[in-house]
Amino acid sequence: MIISRLQTKTMGALLVVMLAMMLVIGLSSMALIRDFSVRSATEHTRTAAEMIRVSLTEAMLNDTIDRRASMLRRLAQVNSLNEVRVIRGEQVIAQHGEGLPMESPSDDIDRQVLESGEPYFGLIGGLFGTEFRATIPYIASSNEDINCLACHQAPEGAALGAVTLTASVDHMKHAGIATALFLVVIMGLFAVLSMFFMGRLLRPLVKTTQEIRKAASLASGGDFSQRVRSRSRDEIGQIAVHFNQMADAITHKLTEIRDHVAQLVNTVPDPRANLLEETASTVSGLVKVAQFKQAIEEDQTTEEVFFRLSEVLRAEFGLAHFTIYQVDPDKRLMETVIVDGVLHDAIRWCHPDILEHCTTCRAVRTGHAIDGLENRNLCRAFDEEALADGRSYLCLPIIQSGGVGSVVQLVVAPQNIPALIRARPLISAYLREAAPVLQAKGLMASLRESSLKDAMTGLHNRRFLEEYSESLVAQCKRRQTPMTLMMLDLDYFKTVNDTHGHDVGDEILRELASIFQAHLRESDLVIRYGGEEFIIILLDTGAEAAMAVANKIRLAVEAHPFKVAGSDLHKTLSIGLAAYPDDAQAFWQVLKYADVALYAAKENGRNQVVRFTAEMWPSGGEY
Repeated sequence: MIISRLQTKTMGALLVVMLAMMLVIGLSSMALIRDFSVRSATEHTRTAAEMIRVSLTEAMLNDTIDRRASMLRRLAQVNSLNEVRVIRGEQVIAQHGEGLPMESPSDDIDRQVLESGEPYFGLIGGLFGTEFRATIPYIASSNEDINCLACHQAPEGAALGAVTLTASVDHMKHAGIATALFLVVIMGLFAVLSMFFMGRLLRPLVKTTQEIRKAASLASGGDFSQRVRSRSRDEIGQIAVHFNQMADAITHKLTEIRDHVAQLVNTVPDPRANLLEETASTVSGLVKVAQFKQAIEEDQTTEEVFFRLSEVLRAEFGLAHFTIYQVDPDKRLMETVIVDGVLHDAIRWCHPDILEHCTTCRAVRTGHAIDGLENRNLCRAFDEEALADGRSYLCLPIIQSGGVGSVVQLVVAPQNIPALIRARPLISAYLREAAPVLQAKGLMASLRESSLKDAMTGLHNRRFLEEYSESLVAQCKRRQTPMTLMMLDLDYFKTVNDTHGHDVGDEILRELASIFQAHLRESDLVIRYGGEEFIIILLDTGAEAAMAVANKIRLAVEAHPFKVAGSDLHKTLSIGLAAYPDDAQAFWQVLKYADVALYAAKENGRNQVVRFTAEMWPSGGEY
């Protein structure tokens, strides 16, 4: 558009210059013709006036002056002369009288010429008047061949009279106009030819520039199909050739990048899509995927990874409704990790049976994506109310250790299905990157959990107590609640090992752990401290309530028949307990007090529960 305007301005400027030149030439021609006409008429009228003067003088000498009127009329009939008349001066009038009526001054010019003795030459009627007038005085002189003073009584140099002639200048005006028009036509033809050749000279530049502009505009939108025609072999043509080569190279490279990116996200590129926008968007998405992987690798737990994945689904893809499930294939169970962005919320988009029987979930059972965007009845476990509302789903399994470790369920309304279809490859890329990280963190969590648990009973071990004791105290302080520690010991357990063997002893310890867990809350902690010694930590529980729990456990153990070689074996339990913060402010001091109470229970006959008192700690000794 700029080049087109430049061409228009150039042509307009050239036209204005040409018109100005034609105007100047026309006016100059008119002025020259006018000046030439005035000069020519002046010389002609001088000649005619001299002839009249000579004729009048001869008429006076020959005594035929009375015929002067006829002579003047015949002179006026000469071609281009409109009027010829003679004016008498004051000296002649005084000597010979007024003369003929036509010989008296008729206007100011006549009188001015008679008074000044200077001739008058000029056009009548404007710049190019219709007539040329000349009023020429006859001056009295004695130095001429004819002595005027011999006949006239007048001083030397006086104006005896004047002759006035008017001549038509129409033929000169017409000739001047014709000449000016001819020059204007010549200049007009020159201007037209100049503009024509200028247009032909600028046309390749304008066309090439317009095509480059259009191609660049389309390229900014991702369409590199536009090419520029090479119209000449000069620099303009070379620009077109180089532009086309550049467009071909960009198209080739972007297509190659798009195809490689499509392979990375496991999708088929759309040849009708905007090449630049599609490639840039996919590359940007892959960069975010890489950043996501780097971030989750630095997270500590699988729950943090799932929460970060939840944020990606909400922020990057605008998904408001989704569920992330975690699968326990050994127990055939599932649990909701995140529901619509809320951690550990109740199941919403599927039938609750899938939590108890994970194979009810089609994604877990088949191990591949369940696409309910087109066929919403594909999975029978999807919530019926959601189906009635017109919602569709896409369930994507996350494969870990060869099996389904997690499932991401995406739920959308009908109007959002196209957007989810477009986003699916990139979402799958996020899940593929998350899979090995989740597997590694799950393995690390399992290893850590196993290091904190007793391998035989499945209870927490002493290392767990050493690592989390400070956290337990901090929790009690923050919530301002008590905590009771119980130290438990199976009475005469050594005789069991000695009599029946360690295998029987191990089985009794496992059954004992089951009895403990059956009579405790999920928030209570059971720890195998060593051998047949156990520790139970009752959170948010004071000493009095703990005594009731301890006696219930003691009675349950006493009544439980342990199977040994086809017979029943009954054992008893001794328990000592101490409370935080009533008995001490330090965790390990409270535990020591519980051990002291256990020792007192054994000393007092076993199979009993003893609450720590200050008297049990000799002389108020320090721990």
